[in-house]
Amino acid sequence: MSDRNAACTTSFRFTLALCTALAAQAAWAQGASAPNLPNNDGADGVLRVCADPNNMPLSNQKGEGYENKIANQMASDFGWKIEYTYWPQRMGFVRNTLRDKVPNTEQFKCDLIIGVPREYELTATTRPYLHSTYAMVFQNKPEYASIKAPSDLMNLPPDQLKKMKLGIFVKSPATDWLLRNNLIDQAVSYQGQSGDPDAFPGEVIERDLAKGNVDAAFIWGPIAGYFVNCLDNKVRLVPIPPQPGIRFDYEISMGVRYGEKAWRDKVDNWIASNQPKIDQILTSYQVPLLPLQPVSAQ
Repeated sequence: MSDRNAACTTSFRFTLALCTALAAQAAWAQGASAPNLPNNDGADGVLRVCADPNNMPLSNQKGEGYENKIANQMASDFGWKIEYTYWPQRMGFVRNTLRDKVPNTEQFKCDLIIGVPREYELTATTRPYLHSTYAMVFQNKPEYASIKAPSDLMNLPPDQLKKMKLGIFVKSPATDWLLRNNLIDQAVSYQGQSGDPDAFPGEVIERDLAKGNVDAAFIWGPIAGYFVNCLDNKVRLVPIPPQPGIRFDYEISMGVRYGEKAWRDKVDNWIASNQPKIDQILTSYQVPLLPLQPVSAQ
């Protein structure tokens, strides 16, 4: 088994907050006073990254995720070494990484989160570098071959559609879409943050969809693309285009502490100058990419 396929079968986790940008801990608002900031002048030549140790395809402790690869590229271009502070990406992640200090010092544990929603409330954010969308994933069967968009699902024969079990994550846009189309009774619900370190959103594809426990799954595109590739065409991905009244697409930025404008600008300028490198990394993980929106002057 290749290293890449072995990674596909490991336990993974993904925080839906990266797509919904819910601010459950908005303690540092945009106007908060800047703290004493001894980091980020580059004097010690270290890029300190805050990351989840077990959250593929985003990141893991082995450095196999696309966020790891992007961080590696940035560190290389800066001529810096890279160090990680790992913490599960769930409630308390920012508090225990980006805002936390090394005991008995004024140095923060880490200085950069590679993936946060655009304009995330818990951090200052850079320009977006990733724009993706949710996707539907089906078993690669002839009866689903005509489905190219969510509306095609509704055009299936009524008896066939009524029998389908549809995997969704609680509080995701798919919930609203199923409600709108009177399909919520056919939903098989999954928790985005179950608290189980061995649970991972990709298992709806890798386990339940592949084995026929669900007939279709609605899942964030970067997760869907990665796990569809892991299953060697046993399942098929259909990106969800913009839907009236329901947002399925999100832009992802990088996050730093409020008050660190010079550091934010350094990272922002690196993204602007290296977007083709970033896109190449994302494409290698089968991330379905949408065009980035124009960046307004800041």
